This record gives sequence, C-alpha cells and structure tokens, in this order.
Amino acid sequence: MEKILEAKNINKFFHDPIRIQVLENLSFSINKGEFVSLTGKSGCGKSTLLYVLSTMDTDYDGTLLIDGVEMPKKDEGFLAKIRNEKIGFVFQFHYLLNEFNVLENVMLPGLKLAKYSRAEVEHRAMEKLKILGIDHLALKKSNHVSGGEKQRVAIARALINDPHIIMGDEPTGNLDKKNSDLVFDIFNQLANEFNQTLLIVTHDPSFAERTHRIIKMEDGKIIS
Repeated sequence: MEKILEAKNINKFFHDPIRIQVLENLSFSINKGEFVSLTGKSGCGKSTLLYVLSTMDTDYDGTLLIDGVEMPKKDEGFLAKIRNEKIGFVFQFHYLLNEFNVLENVMLPGLKLAKYSRAEVEHRAMEKLKILGIDHLALKKSNHVSGGEKQRVAIARALINDPHIIMGDEPTGNLDKKNSDLVFDIFNQLANEFNQTLLIVTHDPSFAERTHRIIKMEDGKIIS
C-alpha cells in the first residue's frame, strides 16, 4: 500500500500560561484511497492534530511525512507549496469569496499553484464541478447558492490541484442531515471511484461509522 501520510511520535504542548501536553506520542499512517475519520470529544486534540498534519502548525515534536517526504519545521515557503499542491482543505465554514462566482472560487488555488494556464485551470475547475453535480452553478455569485451547494463548491476547490489528501475539519458541522449525507456520499465517491485519500475530523457518529476507518482520540492520545 502506498502511504500518503505518516505521523511518528507526534507530541505537542501548549505553554499558555502553564505547559500542558495536548498531543501525546501519536503514530499512525493513512494509505492512498483511504477514507478515514478522526473522532473524539470536544477538546481531545482532533483539530490540533489536523493543524499539525496539514503543516499549518509546526510547533510539535516528532516526524510528519506526506507522500514519503519528511516535512521540515521551519521552511514556510516549502510548506505553503505543499499545502497548495498536495493537501485540499474543507472546513465547517466554506470560506468562499462573495465577490467571485462559483467557478472563480474553485479556480483560485489552481491559479495560485500556477502549474497550468488560466484556460486549463478553468477547464479543470469545470470538471470538478461536474463530478459534484454543480456545474450549472458555475457563473452564479457564491453568495447566491445554498449552504449545501456552498460546501460542494468548497470540495471542488479542495480538489482543483488533485491533492494527495483532502483534510476536513467538521465539514458537515453546520449542515442538515440531507446535506450532510450528500457531502458524505461525495467523499465516499471520491475515495471509491477516484482513489482520493481523505482525513475528516467529525463529531457525527453516523458519518464516522460509514468511513473506511475511525481514529478515535481521547485526551491527546489515540485510543483506537
């Protein structure tokens, strides 16, 4: 199996005002095409771990490998490139830019990566919107589409650079059951049909139960 992400002995402390350990000796790996959920009570360290794994937080001890490459702690330029090229993000809030239409929002990370021409990025963005069944919304302003549609636009944007892994922080957290199920089905299709790797932090047990594997956390440790 091809390992996409590997964490080895990750420890993290907060120092404000006293030293508290928030992640304790975490080690696990995620293989290509796996759909993994990360669960646990509020405050157990799930989101903190996700920020470490996504290279946004570099203040930790231990080793993180993405696609077999060890992530440096200091080189912000390198890490920014990794985040744009190899990681797609989907958050609870979609962070779409209202002044842009749906298509332009999806194109943004592709234009930033500058690997393809603008025309090619636009073509790729339309392909992603088609996969998610929202290509008819391409020219609508992003504040004129529904909450469930916005989250699908955010997923299309996360996919634009064909990332090695998609990381989600409570992506169904403020959606109703119907739209939560829809987002789950999209993730499931991405994993099963497109061999996309996904790591999703979720509070929703019915979402987690249907993923390929659950990593359960408690008090900064992995318990199963």
